[in-house]
Amino acid sequence: MKVIGIAGPAGSGKSTVARLLAERPGVARLDCDALAWATYRPEGSAYAPLVARFGTGILAKDGTVDRSRLSAATLTHPRRKKDLEAIVHPAVMAAVRRAITEHRALGTQVLFVEGALLLSSLHVDRSIFDAFVWLSVPEAERRKRLLGSGLKREGVERRLRAQQDLAPPKEPRVRVVDGRGPPVEVASRVLALLDSLGGR
Repeated sequence: MKVIGIAGPAGSGKSTVARLLAERPGVARLDCDALAWATYRPEGSAYAPLVARFGTGILAKDGTVDRSRLSAATLTHPRRKKDLEAIVHPAVMAAVRRAITEHRALGTQVLFVEGALLLSSLHVDRSIFDAFVWLSVPEAERRKRLLGSGLKREGVERRLRAQQDLAPPKEPRVRVVDGRGPPVEVASRVLALLDSLGGR
């Protein structure tokens, strides 16, 4: 089984492209955001450490972690952002490892793992990946996509500022793919790359 990371900043189309790819036989996807959100639940492994570090101000009225409050409290504060990643990312990687084991047992041929910080977080074990795809999209187009998804402008600008330094590292396993244009076309580019890697 090939394990392929799909990375890129907010608005680059990671989720949409991964969903399209996962429609193919033998292909599956993991969403690192969804895995992270699962750790935020009161029974999740990150819940208590998050509240201890950032206080009850990140909680909604029902006691669950409010993702928008957590984002506002951390994304534009480098120290807090690092602390957030140190709490959440190891838990996400543990879930990724479990999922890889499960998909191998199921006979999955290609597992796409999508996450904005797969290539930048200190807590990601990149040795478990066969290759990475970086979706490259100009900031103006990413802003348009995020606003078109219904996000408020303030939140969009906060995300863009927080990820303005994200860039793909120069290493053989990282392949940059043009993420502009219709998602179907981008997915086709990723599949062509996968063919070159012997993944289909």
